[in-house]
Amino acid sequence: MNVDISELVRLRTRSPEAVAEAAARRRRRPLLDDNGRLMIVAADHPARGALGVGDRKLAMANRADLLERLCLALDRPGVDGVLATADILDDLLLLGALDDKVVMGSMNRGGLQGASFELDDRFTGHRAEDIERLRFDAGKLLLRVDYDDPGSLTTLESTARAIDDMAARRLPVFVEPFLSSRTPEGRVRNDLSAEAVTKSIAIASGLGGTSAYTWLKLPVTENPDDMAEVMRTSTLPAVLLGGEVGDDQDGAYEKWRGALQLPTVRGLVVGRSLLYPADGDVAAAVDTAVGLL
Repeated sequence: MNVDISELVRLRTRSPEAVAEAAARRRRRPLLDDNGRLMIVAADHPARGALGVGDRKLAMANRADLLERLCLALDRPGVDGVLATADILDDLLLLGALDDKVVMGSMNRGGLQGASFELDDRFTGHRAEDIERLRFDAGKLLLRVDYDDPGSLTTLESTARAIDDMAARRLPVFVEPFLSSRTPEGRVRNDLSAEAVTKSIAIASGLGGTSAYTWLKLPVTENPDDMAEVMRTSTLPAVLLGGEVGDDQDGAYEKWRGALQLPTVRGLVVGRSLLYPADGDVAAAVDTAVGLL
């Protein structure tokens, strides 16, 4: 699909109600199809100021290019849906790209990448009422906990209330937990050791007044062989996240392949490594990931 930015801007300026109208007529589908698996393409990075892919610092800053990549990925067989912020989902609605797709709204984007307040990850994106009003299918939130940062308690509390708000509407919410800390240079680092991921799962699973609508969105541990033990921590359904784009994409596929065999792991939510693969072939990258399911 070639995205006509002029037409999108025309609709936004002359008919802002077109977004709500497109959401109202969107054909919906169940969260899970018959095979019980999920393949979601993620594109909520720009709203956190995270525009880089590999050594390309502003790779995601070209919105027309990003939308074309998303439309290509969504059109591939086996891709169930998309995770994004309101601006991107609004564009995709206007493009008619979300029929029969799972649409997940990204809820907290306040912890801007590299900011002194990065771990103060406030809910600046979709609210539960927005997801319900727009007839979207789920929400996603990021939960980074730093044991040395008293502000993490506020993050935990706001996350719990968001889980409650989603459960009250019978809407699934995907919680992406990490134990995090700051390096001596002040950068936020997520701990992917088996112990840290285990603790993050235990913490996230217990938030809110019910876990009935809670899913987990989890990384593969530093040592992939630890995943079987780590995933015994909770009975909540989980999807694997993609993480940073690296030189060894084949290695990433192998890590996912092993973890996808575990009983609580139900699929993948992957963004930059599929939308911006090193060889530039979005379709092939997406098809390979789908093949792992």
